[in-house]
Amino acid sequence: MSIVKDGVMGFALGNAMGIPVNGESRDSLLSSPITNMTKSKTYDTKEGTWGFDTSQLLIMMDSIVNMKEVSYNDIAECLLECTLSGEYTALDTLFDIDTTVEKAIQNYSVSKDVTSSGIDDIKDNGNGALPRMIVVAMYAFYNHLRDRDVFNLVKGVTSITHKSDVCVLGSFIFVKYILFILNGKDKYASYNMIKYYGYEDFFDEDTVEYYNRLLKTNINNLNVDDLKSEKYVVYTLETVLWVVLNCSSAAEAIVGGVNLGGETGSIAALCGGLCSIIYGISDVPSKWCDDLVKAEYIDKLISKFEDALNIYE
Repeated sequence: MSIVKDGVMGFALGNAMGIPVNGESRDSLLSSPITNMTKSKTYDTKEGTWGFDTSQLLIMMDSIVNMKEVSYNDIAECLLECTLSGEYTALDTLFDIDTTVEKAIQNYSVSKDVTSSGIDDIKDNGNGALPRMIVVAMYAFYNHLRDRDVFNLVKGVTSITHKSDVCVLGSFIFVKYILFILNGKDKYASYNMIKYYGYEDFFDEDTVEYYNRLLKTNINNLNVDDLKSEKYVVYTLETVLWVVLNCSSAAEAIVGGVNLGGETGSIAALCGGLCSIIYGISDVPSKWCDDLVKAEYIDKLISKFEDALNIYE
């Protein structure tokens, strides 16, 4: 598989494993860990059903395939279509949309103005834009974008739903980490590089301070009890990088992300996507892949996206 295919499939697998236990406590999961695909009691879905986070990856890829570029308006239109018709979903119906993303899409459906659709409220500094960043990073890498262009791209895609500088910075840190990995740095060197990057070129000091624990300490040395696997973008990013830095395979990262509890669908997806880029998914149990809903559909879209990126030229 290519890095693109590994990353997207690893993300979808993590999302599908995490969704059934979304919101469960860490203590409950650590006492009876999830190690395989399960049915969701909340959503009444079968094993291997992925959710809206994976839909966002598919939307990003399909939009780039169709538009031959990143079009913020087209992404917003695809997000809207997803909510209205269930396109890009596992079950042809939407069942777990992020609340901030939903509010932003509702804004867009009325205004049709992507520059004003995003939410800028401290209560909405969630992780809902992070899933789109895996595709953003791949697009930036294969198009050899410079840092200023990467920042503008990250801000534009994030701001469709999340306009807060805290959310934009979280997306930017995540994309920079992936780009360092794609450029051949190992996961530890990549972490050191995001710690010493000059974010003040794009953000004010107050915004950067939100990420002080991630950027000023060694997040991988924290005790697991110090992590909060919650929707808040800062906590999500801390937890995801902690898992990635302390795991040695995609399968281990997915299981680790799920069993931390809380925001399990998103965190396991992000852990799975990142570690699949780093390690590939050859170690992932075949049953996980066999259980993944619409795996062939995802695979075909990945191939179209790879063609659009010209990754084999």
